[in-house]
Amino acid sequence: MTKIAKQRVTLFLNPELLKQAKIRAIVEERSLTALIEEALLKYLPKKTTLKKSDT
Repeated sequence: MTKIAKQRVTLFLNPELLKQAKIRAIVEERSLTALIEEALLKYLPKKTTLKKSDT
């Protein structure tokens, strides 16, 4: 089995948003981490490119 590296983070979220996310994770029988990872993967582009400003 392959392990994917994870990094611990601290977030400050609206309490009602966090409550909704926790409930959704329970209903879907998965972790809050998995729910948030999926949401970020859907929201963020597949590849991010940073460009240096010309100023």
